[in-house]
Amino acid sequence: MLREPEKYCTFVSMIQQYQSQLLERAVEHTSTLPGVGRKSALRYMLYLLRQPKEDVRNFANSILRLREDVVYCKECHNISDTDLCPICASQKRDRSLICVVENIQDVMQIENTGQYNGLYHVLGGIISPIDGIGPQDIEIASLVSRVEKGEIGEVILALPTTMEGDTTNYYIYRRLSSLQHAQLKVTQIARGVAIGGELEYTDELTLGRSILNRTEFKA
Repeated sequence: MLREPEKYCTFVSMIQQYQSQLLERAVEHTSTLPGVGRKSALRYMLYLLRQPKEDVRNFANSILRLREDVVYCKECHNISDTDLCPICASQKRDRSLICVVENIQDVMQIENTGQYNGLYHVLGGIISPIDGIGPQDIEIASLVSRVEKGEIGEVILALPTTMEGDTTNYYIYRRLSSLQHAQLKVTQIARGVAIGGELEYTDELTLGRSILNRTEFKA
């Protein structure tokens, strides 16, 4: 079995045999992606070299446009091609409901259940003092501003069932409880989601039932 230094030397020689600094640079950039090692990156780049130039050009342009043209919805902070995302712009959604989630992947996961027809609010993180993330670092103030308008009847807390998620739930609950909004109800998804679990890795059936069986939040 090769030791780590020997593995690296073997990999370097794999690149050098092609005599291409362009390939080496492409591999270096690709290997910075989550879950992609240098060996996998090399395999991907060699695959692209075998494809028609037009296909590779379209692939590269789609990534470039993704970074340059995708924006965050001015209302809920979900990703969008326009200032207002299709969910916030839709008149078919229940506009009295806001589901609070940690990230964009959670919106996609909940939408895939087909069990929710309200609006969303993406925090962009959760409170985590150990990581230096406080309430001011995530989109809590904008959530409070949305609720203050008086059009929201229920806020559903759908954050990870972790200590950080519970801390964020409690902080949001206290902020919303201080508002002059007598009809506001704050609920949380049922604990069908495993303790310590992330919504992104929860199956759609379990997540859908957790939303339907949500309970009133109790501090």
